[in-house]
Amino acid sequence: MPAPTKETLAAMAEVDFTDQPSAPERLTHLPFPPVTKAQILHCSYHFWHPLYRSVTPKARLIPLAEPFLSYLRADGIVLPSEDADLYADIETDSGIFSAPSTPSESDTEDDEPDPSLRWLEIHQKITATIAELGGSVVPKLNWSAPKDATWIAATNSMECRTPNDIYLLLKSSDFITHDLEQAFDGCESEESDPETYSHDHDGTPDRKTKPPTSPPEIPYHLILRKTIPSLITSLEFRCFVRARHLLCLCQRDLNHYSFLPSLLPTLRTLIQEFFDQKLKNTFPDDNFVFDVYVPQPQKEGGGRVWLIDINPWAPRTDPLLFSWLEILTMAAPEVVVGGGGGVATSDGLENGVLRLSLRGHGVVHTDTDTDTDTTTEEEKYNDDDDDDDDNDNDNNQPPTPSSEPTFRLVARDDPEAYSFNTPQYSAHKLPKDVVDAGADGEAGLREFMGRWRDIVAGQEGEGE
Repeated sequence: MPAPTKETLAAMAEVDFTDQPSAPERLTHLPFPPVTKAQILHCSYHFWHPLYRSVTPKARLIPLAEPFLSYLRADGIVLPSEDADLYADIETDSGIFSAPSTPSESDTEDDEPDPSLRWLEIHQKITATIAELGGSVVPKLNWSAPKDATWIAATNSMECRTPNDIYLLLKSSDFITHDLEQAFDGCESEESDPETYSHDHDGTPDRKTKPPTSPPEIPYHLILRKTIPSLITSLEFRCFVRARHLLCLCQRDLNHYSFLPSLLPTLRTLIQEFFDQKLKNTFPDDNFVFDVYVPQPQKEGGGRVWLIDINPWAPRTDPLLFSWLEILTMAAPEVVVGGGGGVATSDGLENGVLRLSLRGHGVVHTDTDTDTDTTTEEEKYNDDDDDDDDNDNDNNQPPTPSSEPTFRLVARDDPEAYSFNTPQYSAHKLPKDVVDAGADGEAGLREFMGRWRDIVAGQEGEGE
């Protein structure tokens, strides 16, 4: 082997080996964009319901005062009296015969004052609203419904016929506690929050505004929705929007339904059109998650799409049949660029560059072809439209994104579809101390058991 020349040695000396590509760093956290308090508030029912009232199921919103919120936060469950005569007397008398708001000397130690006397107006509004909506409602707070507390209800569901049914669910739910105590968990501090845009009702940016210096006050509301007796949970879907484009969607009910695959093209078209017409340019955030219900997708002319909920683009939102890492790294759907047949991602980029045609109409919306093509998602994603001569060059290229949002259903052989013995929301039925101790392994559980024995022994000593 000949010795290297002076010129070769000089060229090697000038090479900066520190610029050579290194092994990819291990991902230690999900690459979410910063979540702001404004984005969380935009997903509150009281904010978005007035904008989309015509496409949501019938509901009534009741503003909540601090005494009622204190009742929800308080330990223990004390339900109001169901004696209608008591409230009638309070409304008609001058106060002489009214029930006291605090226990009197004649009360026994076991008697509890009626908690609703501190928020009687709210209690009466709830009673009237239940009657207005047909005698049966489903409750929720600004963001969450008490789905994890249905085990305590007599009907084992969220259907409520009396105010006490509602109070029992709200006070037994960890989801409701999260809304009350941890609504802004995971949000950026106000000092580092970026500037936000205020929007007109048509969804167009109006002007830049600085975020407030103090955390925004949450206008809590109780939402009572009219019960839908014939609700078909298999036709509820969760949809993920990134950069104002429908990226992917999936079932909310995690069971396999054999009739859904044949409806997939129709459902995709209906939901895509609903998003394009109702949400795309009107919701203030570029990234969000929304839930819809399509009760009659096979109906001639297309079934109606109902907006059920809007959730933040944040780890707290359940991705269901996806993982958040998969969603965050998913290729965006293609859009048509100009009139020359060019292709770009939904972010408006073509090979990393935004290209606009002066001969056509610029960037247009995602294709929503309604042909009921039976080609599977995998076949569409792997289709190669190039000539055979280019196949060798394309083998090393990443797959191009589909022109349609990914639609995922529970497969027949998915083991998750048959886990009937697993109680829903079982993670919310253990005390937090036990869960934290279990996260620390055997040593944590031993320490927890030791503390528990000391507490029990102390209580027994006091009893003696």
